[in-house]
Amino acid sequence: MTNTAPIDLRSDTVTRPDEQMSAAMAAAEVGDDVLDHDPTMRALEERAAQLLGTTAALWVPSGTMGNLIALMLHLKRGDRFLAPRGSHVLHHELGSAAWLAGGMPDPLEWSAGPTLLCLENTHNSAGGTVIPLHEHAQLAAAARDSGLRVHLDGARVWNASVALGVPPAALTVGVDTVQACLSKGLGAPVGSVVAGSDDFVREARRVRKMLGGGVRQGGVLAAAGLVALDRIDALAEDHENARALAAGLAEIGWEVTRPQTNIVLAAVPDVRLTLERLDVAGVRAVPMSGQVRFVTHRDVSTADIKEALHRISEARI
Repeated sequence: MTNTAPIDLRSDTVTRPDEQMSAAMAAAEVGDDVLDHDPTMRALEERAAQLLGTTAALWVPSGTMGNLIALMLHLKRGDRFLAPRGSHVLHHELGSAAWLAGGMPDPLEWSAGPTLLCLENTHNSAGGTVIPLHEHAQLAAAARDSGLRVHLDGARVWNASVALGVPPAALTVGVDTVQACLSKGLGAPVGSVVAGSDDFVREARRVRKMLGGGVRQGGVLAAAGLVALDRIDALAEDHENARALAAGLAEIGWEVTRPQTNIVLAAVPDVRLTLERLDVAGVRAVPMSGQVRFVTHRDVSTADIKEALHRISEARI
């Protein structure tokens, strides 16, 4: 990377397929997924289900669609559902939970009459924080005791599993359904999976088509997902780079919290002005929860993190 190229820390969604992934996409065995179930798509879904500890999984174009499908199948119109305050399904999915799934969202505290609990691991707006195994188990058990179903928005569940040193399936115990992204830190260009029971996935496939997500030769994209799933362990490098970034920012006077995964949140007096000054310095970030958010990913190296810190220091931001 030259000193003039921007260092993009806006999100782990900015990653691009490398040569290995592009070659796998080009060589993918394909078929009409709607008519015959594309063979590479089938292989991806079976592998994802195994990793997530479910009996079946379905590829979907986006995490938002995966969460929406789960909500549509868990909720009747007017049903209330609970989700942690600041969670993605409440604030970043354009109201689709209410508009299309017909659910009435409540930020978690428990309230009367809910039918579904939506968890998020890692929690994006809290800075990529991880729900520990015992807390997850307690939440799932409390939901069960209250007669609630449980959906896990596991967009970055792979990061949580690496941070805790446990298999992804350990983080889905007690849930009915889970959504997990392939297009964030794992580097696939498109796609997520939504997983659960055989009956759930059978219905999810129908709803995906209703929402315009019927795919044909989807193996081209599924091949990228299969390569992505081989790279879960590499997320540890992103976590280490996030810790290095946070430590470096703290050394030059920024107020940051030590990250658990690949998201660094920094409290600043003026978020908009700080982002503008970062952009001029060649470091790209975004606002989140009233702070500045930096996200490390596989397309940003340790050397890039050092360069980003140098630019921020030199610009006296």
